[in-house]
Amino acid sequence: MLLKDKVCLIAGAASPRSIGYATAALFAEHGAKVVLLDLFMTEQVVSGFRAEVETRLQRPVSAQGLRCDISSADDCEQAVRQVVEQHGTLDCLVNSAGIVQSQPLLDISAADLDRMLDINLKGAFFLCQSVLRVFRERRSGTIVNVASLAAQRGGGLVGGPHYAASKGGMLSLTRSIAREFGPLGIRANAICPAMIDTPMLDGLNAERLQGIVEAIPLKRTGTTREAAGACLFLASELSGFVTGATIDVNGGTHIH
Repeated sequence: MLLKDKVCLIAGAASPRSIGYATAALFAEHGAKVVLLDLFMTEQVVSGFRAEVETRLQRPVSAQGLRCDISSADDCEQAVRQVVEQHGTLDCLVNSAGIVQSQPLLDISAADLDRMLDINLKGAFFLCQSVLRVFRERRSGTIVNVASLAAQRGGGLVGGPHYAASKGGMLSLTRSIAREFGPLGIRANAICPAMIDTPMLDGLNAERLQGIVEAIPLKRTGTTREAAGACLFLASELSGFVTGATIDVNGGTHIH
């Protein structure tokens, strides 16, 4: 029970195949009060999540869902305010919401770039701003930003240059938060997953996917639960002296 009674906000948690959903489930398994945040959040998603996790654990869990457009600063403020009003506090944010698009640089329109940055980078920024206002008063809190291998290698596997840039910005944002808010006891870290079995891999044909897997030292794709495990470590006191760090969750793809 690494997160017993901790209030954890997980952004990008509506899809059962997503890292966010798996993270919310693992956090609930470890005793957290989880709030699933997503543009496509519905009561059906929350009830399905709760039924799935409770059936597996054979005990009740605390799970709530909130609809939020993270590209809107006002939406993010309102969502965080609702969490604090309901639970009295907020202990952890996991920024797992995002979109991906694979295009050559010269084919990326201004609208494509705006949408990518609005969701992947500005959305993470707005949510971090909103929770940091709460964390600053409490002088504690943890943030886990879900970036991507694309931020480290310059795209090339799934997302295009604008996707890589948005995730690279997320890494810089994470380090900036860690540096500025560390004196208050607030930690911020990131994970860089790659080739995790999520809908982001659905666009790859079997031959392309197999070629990528062959280059992975572990010779397989990863699971969302494995990515969630890295988030759990960074959200818990097991990583109490870790901040501004990036954990690779990619089967060894980025050994360097």
